Amino acid sequence: MADHAFGGSSRWSVGIEEELFVLDRHALTPAPVPDEVLDGTRVKAELFRTMLELNTGVCPGPAEAGAELAALRRMARDRLVGAGLVLAASGTWPTAVSEEQPVTPVAGYLEFVEWAGVSARRQYCAGLHVHVGVESPEECLAKLEAVLPWLPLLLALSANSPYAAGAETGLSSTRAELLALLPRSGPPPTFASFAEWERFAGRLVALGLADTRERIWWDARPHPRYGTLEVRMPDQPTRVDVSAAFAALVQALVAWAPPGPPADRGVYAQNRWAALRLGGRARLIHPEKERLVTVDELLAELLERLEPTHDLVAPLRGLAQAEEQLGVGREYGLSALCERLAALTYDGL
Repeated sequence: MADHAFGGSSRWSVGIEEELFVLDRHALTPAPVPDEVLDGTRVKAELFRTMLELNTGVCPGPAEAGAELAALRRMARDRLVGAGLVLAASGTWPTAVSEEQPVTPVAGYLEFVEWAGVSARRQYCAGLHVHVGVESPEECLAKLEAVLPWLPLLLALSANSPYAAGAETGLSSTRAELLALLPRSGPPPTFASFAEWERFAGRLVALGLADTRERIWWDARPHPRYGTLEVRMPDQPTRVDVSAAFAALVQALVAWAPPGPPADRGVYAQNRWAALRLGGRARLIHPEKERLVTVDELLAELLERLEPTHDLVAPLRGLAQAEEQLGVGREYGLSALCERLAALTYDGL
């Protein structure tokens, strides 16, 4: 078995990654990130030069991770202000044309874009990634299968990308559709053991199809280098308290989810599509029962099982980011929507 860090941090520890857009402060159009803003650890480059990634450290719980994330948004805001730039958080930037965005001139990114072509150039979208520490490779795979049936609920709740290239797309989460253009996206295959996962990931690297074992874009994946199960399902929330709430929900879900048989990928595909299409208005196949449920019903049922998280996840109740974007865009126009998203990104910081 290759080197891994499972068990290296406390069980159910939390780390958060946010993908954010960088904009000209006045025009609110994408603008390149100055090199001096990036530090390679907490504030990192992204595929496109007009985005950046914020990374918390390993935190004992979601409350601490949320507090650190807010501090990181403040730090990035302060670094950008002198260059006339602002941060903005959303699943897509409403007016941006993906294919017009400059790629970050790093070998791995350039090689990926050369290989994936238009599928890569269309990935101008942003997601929230939550890492949860687990004790062993075997526990990681077991927890992945256990949480998978609930992940479309997270997508429906988080949907925050109803626009692309200045137009409504007809989807609540355009980001989820864009990610599906990539290979190794959506739900992971079923693996009988962690050794089988290692053989799969190692084969991609050996054949030159990936430069690292992490060059996989599933909705949830093992992350051996961090020793975590990484859940990549949510659209990037606009408000930082919502990002923290999703981290709390993911951590509680991973800690609670009981082991069972492999998740039904057919049901998963149906629910994922319903979530990206309709967001909070979707009707999902219940993960355990033969009936359709609303997003609100399924969230309420899940929270009953995760009672200790109630206070931390309060911002998720009634969350309707895609619907709010559409309401503002239709009534006041996309310029007003962009102003609102940028303002809410800094709200409370």
